[in-house]
Amino acid sequence: MTNSSTESDFAPDPATGRDATAGWRWAPAWILAYVALWPAPGYAEAVLALGALAALFKLVSSRFRGGVQLLSHHAWALTSVLFFAYWLPELVSAFDAVDVGRALKEAAGDLRYLPFLWLAASAVAGRRGRRTTFGGLAVIVGIWTVDALIQAATGTSPLFAGIDGLKQAISGRGMCTPEEVAGADRLSGVLGPCNLKLGLVLASLSPFALYAAGRRFGSAGWLLASAAIGVVIVLAGSRASWITYGLVLLFSGWRLLGWKKLLGVFAFGAVLLLALSFVSPQVGQRVQRTMHALTGDRLGVDTALSGRARIWGAAVCMAREHPFNGVGARGFREAFPACDPSPGEPAAWGEGPAFHAHQLVLEVLSETGGFGLLLWLAGAALAWRAWRFADGGARDNARPAMLALAVTVFPFNTHLAFYSTFWGGLTLLLAALYAGSLLAREEP
Repeated sequence: MTNSSTESDFAPDPATGRDATAGWRWAPAWILAYVALWPAPGYAEAVLALGALAALFKLVSSRFRGGVQLLSHHAWALTSVLFFAYWLPELVSAFDAVDVGRALKEAAGDLRYLPFLWLAASAVAGRRGRRTTFGGLAVIVGIWTVDALIQAATGTSPLFAGIDGLKQAISGRGMCTPEEVAGADRLSGVLGPCNLKLGLVLASLSPFALYAAGRRFGSAGWLLASAAIGVVIVLAGSRASWITYGLVLLFSGWRLLGWKKLLGVFAFGAVLLLALSFVSPQVGQRVQRTMHALTGDRLGVDTALSGRARIWGAAVCMAREHPFNGVGARGFREAFPACDPSPGEPAAWGEGPAFHAHQLVLEVLSETGGFGLLLWLAGAALAWRAWRFADGGARDNARPAMLALAVTVFPFNTHLAFYSTFWGGLTLLLAALYAGSLLAREEP
């Protein structure tokens, strides 16, 4: 895939005499607003839906009159293909899902992502928009990191306290229930104790901050940013986020520092993790739980995985019972009792069935079957092919988004549910930022 747009593609629209990209200069601000509002999921979803509607409205008037003024032909194609690699398995799985009504509702609702992905891709298709969007994401990560460090030192997240106070004033209820506040077992930061995903979110978005720090302040800036974000991820995140962030450090650091200095960074990180395990009981428990895997027996491994071996066994059963199109997107919880390998035994995660497979490949196989896995692999192959055939400048443009997307879908890790509203939206946003920046339109 190469970008074949020319300067003539960016001539004013002959029908209006105006630059067709001018009406889309709000796209970076819209994307940043969506991300900044993740602590308030309802408002973030409203921004996404309104962005999708605005994009459709603009496309009706401009998409078919010189669409390459917004995105290159290849960017239109790749963004759309990545969406359909995600959405078609969801649709096909719905027809004989365990809960057909819910599955069809999920598939219909997720159509809103397609115009929003075009909007996100167009936000980074030009130099100015790319600088604004990627720089804005770096700023958001930085602010959330500082806020979480303040919470680690004082016990209170200023940002979440402000959001919670505003919600109290408006509705008389806080963001979280007292039970959720009492049950929080990790640093929650701006997302709050009822949405304990801060570590995973920061790990996935950290490439934007680290590349920005490296470009602006060199290796010293990268080291300082990586240490600050790393402390928050260890205190706030699950062990899955530790793996994700380790991959980010590996692939962003070796180009800037070289292998020898990068080994020193990982050695320092190991010492820091050990130190934090003594300071934070929760970190210490995670480290001890991980050590159970070294026993080599089934019970030790399952303990290290927090009961996920039982969930994965159920996922394999669902894939075997429904090999073509799975049990339906988000149908895991309904299908779990019939496939539970240890029915009647207390579960490591508490009462009730498991909600999802906690692993990308097994989630796709169990919920969308072999058809879904084939389409996901096809989408990954096309994304990789676009990277292979892009030139060095295009790769440099897309490197933060590429790394963020790659570590988020890294298959040898545990994951949140990719067909959930929050994590699915995050993943598709990263896919659009990758496609739009890699296959950016050529500018005179």
